[in-house]
Amino acid sequence: MNVLLLGSGGREHAMAWSIAKSDKLNQLYIAPGNPGTAQVGSNVDLSLSNFDDILKFIEEKDIGLTVVGPEQPLVEGITDFLEKKGHSVFGPSKYAAQLEGSKKFANEFMKKNRVPTADFETYNRDGFDRALRDIKNKGQYPVVLKADGLAGGKGVFICETEDEVEKRLDELKEDDRFEDAAQTLVVEEFMKGEEASVFVISDGRTAKIIHYAQDHKRIGEGDTGLNTGGMGAYCPTPVIDEKMLQIVEKEIILPTISAMLLDEHPYKGILYCGLMITEEGPKVVEFNCRFGDPECQAILPSLQSDLLELMDAAANEELGSKEVNIDDQYRCCVVLASEGYPVKYEKGKEITGIEDVSKDAMVFHAGTKLQDEKLLTNGGRVLSVVGAGDTLQQAIDSTYRQVEKISFDKMYYRSDIGAKGLKI
Repeated sequence: MNVLLLGSGGREHAMAWSIAKSDKLNQLYIAPGNPGTAQVGSNVDLSLSNFDDILKFIEEKDIGLTVVGPEQPLVEGITDFLEKKGHSVFGPSKYAAQLEGSKKFANEFMKKNRVPTADFETYNRDGFDRALRDIKNKGQYPVVLKADGLAGGKGVFICETEDEVEKRLDELKEDDRFEDAAQTLVVEEFMKGEEASVFVISDGRTAKIIHYAQDHKRIGEGDTGLNTGGMGAYCPTPVIDEKMLQIVEKEIILPTISAMLLDEHPYKGILYCGLMITEEGPKVVEFNCRFGDPECQAILPSLQSDLLELMDAAANEELGSKEVNIDDQYRCCVVLASEGYPVKYEKGKEITGIEDVSKDAMVFHAGTKLQDEKLLTNGGRVLSVVGAGDTLQQAIDSTYRQVEKISFDKMYYRSDIGAKGLKI
């Protein structure tokens, strides 16, 4: 079949690379793609917000399956739009994508369906002062502030003090970046434990776990500083063993998929369960309606099953007959970023050394562009480097050996990705 993959980041490069291996594939198009995706398919200059142009391209190229990589078009309803026109889509409906698109919706959904998560309160934009008073009166720190809507992974703040709460509330209210996302504020209790990400593929009735990983969201070493879209990940994580995986499936995954089905909005696509493994058991930190980035870059090289076959089966409610198999390797993914990310950073720096990376490792493009036959930086997160090993330590060592071969001006990366997995 001909496949259209929507997106342009490191996640989409990993997805394109994996889809391109399928025997079911005829032609792969990526819109808009990046220099990395161009190596495994054909990039197409389409805007993800222009559904009519996407539909026209699908009909012109006889696309058999459209795969939606990022969250924004899913939250805006691209799946509903294309399905109503008779086209097969891998990605949840607009209603189901609210699990990521609205923190308030997700928390109320979990409370209603008894899915374990943090205690929370919600406030409208005019109620930020009341939120501050309530937090002061409780006096329980750290406390978590979340912009209700999509903020590119940057709308969550863990505040240790009253002064920090005031600062972040002002930021959420005054910063143009959060004008849409922070129309509603969610205040959550801080959950103690180890974070883990479990990735599920579902056809609305059947749900199967693909893999599980641990992300590193903070910009600084030792999980310090601002939240980012993710600075690295590794898989599998020892935070989750077989017994814990069964609990996650029973208490979180199945109730979520079943509740969506009962609400007559079957969840089809990838469900990312961002978890905190607490003393009381696993609790949901967040749901995402797509693969995580950079976890996707770590887990897809481990997948032995045909990704396109799984996606096509999920879109057509035939996942029950498919098996999900992964190899027994550990993988570590390190993100190379532009200095200043996730706030201000420069673009247009020449990237060198990718050609020197070992063929045993992988380099996925994110914020890159080709100009005058030179590869340049074009974003905050620029590249993801992925290495493998029989142990986590071997995977970490393998990855950083390759990282050292790549260079661009003001390149920044964390040197401790995976380190906490060695201590568990």
